[in-house]
Amino acid sequence: MKTIYTLIAIILGVVATHSSIAQLPNPGMEVDLSDTALVITDPQNDFLSPDGVTWGVVGKNVTANNTVEHIGQLFAAAKERGMLVAVSPHYYYPHDHAWEHEGTLETLMHKIGMFDREGPLMTDGVEGSGADWLERYKPFIEEKSTVVTSPHKVYGPESNDLVLQLRKRGIKRVILGGMSANLCTESHLRELIEQGFEVAVVPDATGAAIVGEFDGFKAAYTNYRMIANTIWSTAEAVDKIRSASGEAKVEPFVPHSKHEHN
Repeated sequence: MKTIYTLIAIILGVVATHSSIAQLPNPGMEVDLSDTALVITDPQNDFLSPDGVTWGVVGKNVTANNTVEHIGQLFAAAKERGMLVAVSPHYYYPHDHAWEHEGTLETLMHKIGMFDREGPLMTDGVEGSGADWLERYKPFIEEKSTVVTSPHKVYGPESNDLVLQLRKRGIKRVILGGMSANLCTESHLRELIEQGFEVAVVPDATGAAIVGEFDGFKAAYTNYRMIANTIWSTAEAVDKIRSASGEAKVEPFVPHSKHEHN
């Protein structure tokens, strides 16, 4: 009889443990205009335009998430409140194609000419190319207060100056969105967390490739929930930005441009 009671206790303990794991904590994140920034990864044509070289594998998820509209809503809300906005782009120059080894999707990106530019100081051919910003985002990104970092070269910001730019402006918290969900966006999340920032991810302002059995968005969503301080819908993030306290980092800006609704 004692053995049976012991076994029952063990089973109940295992069940309780699994139940507590299933109920993951949600630390949350406050939004204060004085120390919070919106960071968007790769808001570029090759990911977000039907003419982009990856649309065949990301388009379905980008459309389902309404990613293009949601990123635009985040940009607009942040600019209206004077929140610092930083963009971490992805560019490849001719010398990047001389790498002697590459990971799986690096190989693919280089093969299809994704984010290609003629050189770091050359802008010829960028306008309207896959490396260019999505047209509707240009009023937000080209506005003078937006921080456009040096390009990241694989997925994370370890190879660019994003962390430096944020720290130099006293940023402690980040609202994160952009492309693609399980690669650049997730890699930025991981590095920002390692660097001591609080991060709220906006999954429906991201999107990812879905290829056969490989669903990049589902993989990313799981990791966002397990790594970030919190995850918000775009509607929740916009509400947090609009109701944020604290002193604005930059002058509020509301664009009135032909680009805005393109």
